[in-house]
Amino acid sequence: MDKIIVAGATGNLGRRITRALLQQGADVVALVRHGSASGKVEALRMLGATVAEVDFSRPATVARACSGASCVVSALSGVREVILDAQTSLLDAAVEAGVPRFIPSDYCIDFTRLPPGSNRNLDWRREFKLRVDGAALAATSILNGAFTEMLTGQAPIILFKWNRVVYWGDADQRMDFTTMDDTAAFTAAAALDSSAPRLLRIAGDQISARGLVSAASDATGEPFRLFRAGGLGRLQAVITVARAVFPARTVLYPPWQGMQYLHNMFSGLAVLDPLDNDRYPRTRWTTARDVLARERSM
Repeated sequence: MDKIIVAGATGNLGRRITRALLQQGADVVALVRHGSASGKVEALRMLGATVAEVDFSRPATVARACSGASCVVSALSGVREVILDAQTSLLDAAVEAGVPRFIPSDYCIDFTRLPPGSNRNLDWRREFKLRVDGAALAATSILNGAFTEMLTGQAPIILFKWNRVVYWGDADQRMDFTTMDDTAAFTAAAALDSSAPRLLRIAGDQISARGLVSAASDATGEPFRLFRAGGLGRLQAVITVARAVFPARTVLYPPWQGMQYLHNMFSGLAVLDPLDNDRYPRTRWTTARDVLARERSM
């Protein structure tokens, strides 16, 4: 039985990855920070994971928890101090413990194809990628586009109150969406795959704003329409002004950060291609329409 380490297991995606690994037969050790919410920690134990409390500022203690593992999976989420500092401590611990493989906390659009400076959060991942590539182990990044669940509230694309799908630039620009559960299941399979490559690109759905109009109309039974908010130049101008007024250097998702993701997606630069959806045939992919229909039925 493969021993897999999951860091950030108390988070939304981390908990799903932990569950998926256990379902796929792994022996999971969940790394949690001292002082983590007791309810979340107990929930991990109820799933069947072994819980190890660690201090990421002390890599030697993290290394002991990683001993004997075949892969370390990071689902750490946060600003620079987490994505770079804490994750580097985790990476160093994995190397010290002799763990052969590492999955960094990417789970995003294809930042390798975006120009530096176009997305603050992805710039941190680009910087961490350099550290991973220089480490004495193999690594696999999971690139899954945006989480499909964002369409039901967090991402200002589908306005259910007005039955509109908002877009910038081209209504036919393809975008990538994958649910958290599908991402977790695929990540678990990759963690157990000793031959997984450096990058794996997946998408539960590749759909344009025009396609979202059809999906939302079909899922809700109500007619949706397109609403063009402007071109990409206007969106970039709004981002620049919003960031100047509200820098939010310690906030993970200030409004302008979400706008940067939208700009990246509507630009087409971050489209995932080719896809590796068929690498693990047991994965069943959830479409945008599936998520919208499920939201409607709740």
